[in-house]
Amino acid sequence: MDLRVFTEPQQGASYDTLLTVAKATEELGYDAFFRSDHYLRMGDGDPLPGPTDAWITLAGLARETKRIRLGTLMTAATFRLPGVLAIQVAQVDAMSGGRVELGLGAGWFEEEHTAYGIPFPADKFDRLEEQLAIVTGLWETPEGKTFDFAGKHYTLADSPALPKPVQQPRPPVLIGGHGRKRTPRLAARYADEFNVPFSSPEVTTRLIDGVRTAMDVEGRAHDTMTFSNVLVACVGRDEAEINRRAAAIGREPGELRENGLAGTPAEVVDKIGRYAEVGSTRIYLQILDLSDLDHLELVAAEVMRQLG
Repeated sequence: MDLRVFTEPQQGASYDTLLTVAKATEELGYDAFFRSDHYLRMGDGDPLPGPTDAWITLAGLARETKRIRLGTLMTAATFRLPGVLAIQVAQVDAMSGGRVELGLGAGWFEEEHTAYGIPFPADKFDRLEEQLAIVTGLWETPEGKTFDFAGKHYTLADSPALPKPVQQPRPPVLIGGHGRKRTPRLAARYADEFNVPFSSPEVTTRLIDGVRTAMDVEGRAHDTMTFSNVLVACVGRDEAEINRRAAAIGREPGELRENGLAGTPAEVVDKIGRYAEVGSTRIYLQILDLSDLDHLELVAAEVMRQLG
């Protein structure tokens, strides 16, 4: 089971804070550092220091780290034109020496679009499907060939399809969510990884089965897809430490034990095992208190080492 660190910088984090956490992620042996792609804080609280751009952040981290994978859960298709996004991700892939992954979703948080003048169209899912086709198509076009696409929302003609990413045929693409029809179909067609956000092992089973059924329709082998979960982490050596960490992120320990990865290291290892039993091989630990590096150290020392 891979353990990855997942951050939500729109809740209040500067680039320097993210750099500190990313370096700790690498030093402690985690597999990857991922971040959300949002421009507005969710819920009440201090809005400072304000948002950071996901791909500018990852470009900086690409030059400051050496081993960990870097990516987004999830970049919104409403934020960037697909040709521009393909160039940005390919460039960050080169800057990292081939360590980038692209999580791409339709976009859902209307308030951040309103706050920063970003269009929030009704047909977001149609646009996402075209973006997936374009981004992957540009990356996979052989050098010296051109790429064309004529869709309802985007048209590309005689694109040189450059630059090429370091990873060939392309960086991994992640798709996730709870949709039962279009999401599994898009994952089966375009994704290397399907991510189940904030869900129980039982729900995870149903969603994984839906993607596998869609893969059968595409004629694709099940073992070509990685299945993963993202879950909020709140781990403590004892109840006092668990309670302190839960309070720091405004959550209740009981609720976190039910819906996240919370409790003692032994409890968390046991729950991760339940996700492994239903087919998940990767967990993104949503770390909400980015000042608590001891939390990352504890999970690395007492949870990661037991997972093999």
